[in-house]
Order: sequence, then C-alpha cells, then structure tokens
Amino acid sequence: MEKAYQEIAGYTYATEEVAPSPLSLSELDLIKKSLLWEEGDSEALRKVGEALSGQLDQLLDVWYGFVGSNPHLLHYFTDPETGQPVGEYLDRVRARFGQWVLDTCFRPYDQDWLNYQHEIGLRHHRQKKNRTDGVRAVEHVPLRYLLALVYPIYATVRPFLEKAGLQGQELERCHQAWLKAVLLQAILWSYPYVREGDF
Repeated sequence: MEKAYQEIAGYTYATEEVAPSPLSLSELDLIKKSLLWEEGDSEALRKVGEALSGQLDQLLDVWYGFVGSNPHLLHYFTDPETGQPVGEYLDRVRARFGQWVLDTCFRPYDQDWLNYQHEIGLRHHRQKKNRTDGVRAVEHVPLRYLLALVYPIYATVRPFLEKAGLQGQELERCHQAWLKAVLLQAILWSYPYVREGDF
C-alpha cells in the first residue's frame, strides 16, 4: 500500500513540520464510524485515485474555474490592499490541491495524515493562513465556505470517474467513498474554528 502510494503520489508529509493533531486515532475512528465508513471505502478511494490521477489538471481547472467565477470565494486569494488575486499564491495552492486529491485516495489515514489535516485547518484559519507561502492575502477563510465547498468538490468529481470508465454500482460506491473522505476532512479542518471544548 505505501509503496504504491509513493509511486503515484510521492511522500509529502515527512518533510513538513506540523503540530500534532489534538485528536487521537481512536477519536478519528469514531468520526469515521459516524460517517458510516465501511471496510471497502479505502479500496474504493484507491480506485478514485487511479481514475483521477491522469486527469488532475482538468479537475483542478474545474475547481479553479468555480472559485474564480465566484468573487466571494476568490476574495480569499486576494491582496487586501489592492483587491487583486495573488497569482503566486493561487499557483502554490493549486499544486497542493492536486496533491491533496492523491493523498485523500492513496495515503493511509494514520497519525501523520491526521496531524496534517489539523495543519490544513490552521492554514485556512487566521492562525496560520498565508504563512506557508509567505504571501500577503486576506487572512482568514470563514468556516461556512470550508463546509459549503464539500458539495462542489464531491459533485464535480463524478464526470471524471465516469470518463475513467467507472459505472453502475462501482461508480456509486466510489463516489460515496469520496464524499465520506471529503466530509471527514472538512470536519477535521474545522477544529481551529471551534471554541475550546466544543469540538
């Protein structure tokens, strides 16, 4: 599993210093259980990754087109003084977004993965936004948009799965596994936004 992941996606987390997640793996398991996570979902996600790995640029074009056509979303990539999008920031986030797709599908959901989900949440929150790229952009993404974007990230993947040849029950099973994975991560990313003791 790990070898196949490295061949397709590369190992990204080991080189980055991130704080430990405040959640334990047993707490992660309870969230997965609440999402009706099944034994076959990890294998379904691998199939999603295989289907998407050759179409990442096209998928990212769809997602970036959606963000770019909605000024209220593009706002969080802009310089607060000029109101203009920061191109360098958009490019770097795009590369990480592509890696995130592969990580979602191929990485084991272990402690390193859990720690990195916390890091992603912090990078959207005013605690760490913009620091990774050293850019000047709007300093905070509201939680409402992190949660709202679960649906377009889920829905827009289906045509790419179909194009890769998935159909019928296999298509539905893979698409539902993708939804669970995206929702799971959005839940984890929300931790920095919640008052201590309320998560």
